[in-house]
Amino acid sequence: MPSQPSRELETFPNPFPERDYTIRIKIPEFTCLCPKTGQPDFATLHLEYVPDRTCVELKSLKLYIWSYRDQGAFHEAVTNQILDDLVAACTPRFMRLRAEFNVRGGIYTTVVAEYRQPEWDAPEVVRLP
Repeated sequence: MPSQPSRELETFPNPFPERDYTIRIKIPEFTCLCPKTGQPDFATLHLEYVPDRTCVELKSLKLYIWSYRDQGAFHEAVTNQILDDLVAACTPRFMRLRAEFNVRGGIYTTVVAEYRQPEWDAPEVVRLP
């Protein structure tokens, strides 16, 4: 049975909930439609997050991203909606979504949206010589 787009995001238990670590996911084939013209918009999504109790399952993420293919959405709205849905699904300690849209009419657009649990403090960055 072939896969179908889906708005359902699945999660699995974080194997190391006691540790702060970063998961980085690059999604180079995001598409949606311009709400003004109906033409396709293409973007690369860069997702970074520090999980808490759960992590996002990648196949469900792929099907979720696919569900935007025929939806009209402004870049700012779709970036923030995706972040909100991911945060609702897995309640991370921290999450950042950077959406780099391809050129349209000579203009590149990048939208960055973030979420941080109020009680979470980022660990200090270690710089090695």
